[in-house]
Amino acid sequence: MNEKNSLGLDKCFLDLDNPILLFTEWYKEAKKTEINDPNALALGTINEKGYPNVRMVLLKDYGEDGFVFYTNFNSNKGNSIKQNPNISMCFHWKSLLRQIRIVGTAEKVSDEEADNYYKSRSYGSRIGAWASNQSSILKDREELNQSIKKFKDLYKDENNVPRPDHWSGWRLKHHEIEFWLDGENRIHERLKYIKENNDWKKILLSP
Repeated sequence: MNEKNSLGLDKCFLDLDNPILLFTEWYKEAKKTEINDPNALALGTINEKGYPNVRMVLLKDYGEDGFVFYTNFNSNKGNSIKQNPNISMCFHWKSLLRQIRIVGTAEKVSDEEADNYYKSRSYGSRIGAWASNQSSILKDREELNQSIKKFKDLYKDENNVPRPDHWSGWRLKHHEIEFWLDGENRIHERLKYIKENNDWKKILLSP
């Protein structure tokens, strides 16, 4: 018989009042079992016409203050977030039959945070942040290749490539986090944390 927590859920949900602690435990497991990119997540935004857009990005940091990813601020997602900072994330770890959904509001990370992460990227990735006018229409692939060459010629010193002003990070300031575990016959287990007056409330959801 499967062990349960105090709410009658699988023991993997633990008995924690802070969802960040539970996220940390699930994320540790994902790092052990996911073949590729356990930090990959589906990011949902709303564009200027009110339509939702979803794409995969990579989580680069997280903590009590939120979940961080980096991007070109002039891209479609960057412009959408600037117009409507209400965003969502969804992690799906097929190897664990688990997913985590996070809802909140985006805010820009500090320049210091962005600089530190940018410096940790490979030379090619730093050049790419300059060379790619993300989400814009290309005449052909050669146009991009020429742009890459241009910035490689401009920044030949691999240790001295400045961060573009248009490239930085967003931090999702979470106020809802839901943990989901696949169940037999689609009877899934769902635990949702909702932030109320700086405290977390736990509720169970039907499958």
